[in-house]
Amino acid sequence: MKIATYNINGIKARINALPDWLKERQPDVALLQEIKSIDENFPRSLFEDMGYIVETHGQKSFNGVAILSKIPLEDVTRGLPGDDSDEQARWIEATVMGDKPVRVCGLYLPNGNPVPGPKYDYKLAWMERLYQRATQLLNAEEPALMAGDFNIIPQAEDAANPDAWRDDALFKPESRAAWRKILNLGFTEAFRARNPLPEQYSFWDYQAGAWNRNQGIRIDHFLMTPQCADLLTDCQIDSEIRGREKPSDHVPVWVDLAA
Repeated sequence: MKIATYNINGIKARINALPDWLKERQPDVALLQEIKSIDENFPRSLFEDMGYIVETHGQKSFNGVAILSKIPLEDVTRGLPGDDSDEQARWIEATVMGDKPVRVCGLYLPNGNPVPGPKYDYKLAWMERLYQRATQLLNAEEPALMAGDFNIIPQAEDAANPDAWRDDALFKPESRAAWRKILNLGFTEAFRARNPLPEQYSFWDYQAGAWNRNQGIRIDHFLMTPQCADLLTDCQIDSEIRGREKPSDHVPVWVDLAA
């Protein structure tokens, strides 16, 4: 089972690039972030014609997450538990009913800038809610993963120029501590489990020629329960997608599972 995460930075802007990548790479499941579309306006039929089941949790102009799956889905839920007043569309989860069912959680974690301020407070509060949901996933003792744009640079080697990010919400000590708190529950970070080398990124800003100079950061991640990590056979970043026509500033990251 091939599962990908991809922050597309707007479905309208990626209306050609996303289908092209799906046809080329053929993921069984694609977790999308920043669809920037309400549910009714998402081009569902385009992907259904490609053989995908489409589940969305949309929001006008901002945020929005989706699951595209060639495998039947069960128990689809929307919204990260813990704050009924939170109207931002950043979380969707479902069970992918493969030979071994896998619970997949697609997320778009808040950016948090500027720091300090209410956006950073929201980021840290959201991560505490994520910690609570992560604990529940572990306690279920079943294959499960959380994947998406975490807006977290875990370590200095995950940035081409870490000094440029020292005061950014993505790299602040409090942000990385919240990340480690979740990871240390017992999750496996799939990419680093398979790829220990530096200079491997999933995001390059549109400004200042970041892509051409490889001034990237790695902020798109897979976190796996032990039962899911046991199924992991590979995890890679499709970095070359960033150099194509009308790209997102993020590129897809994918895992292969023996499921």
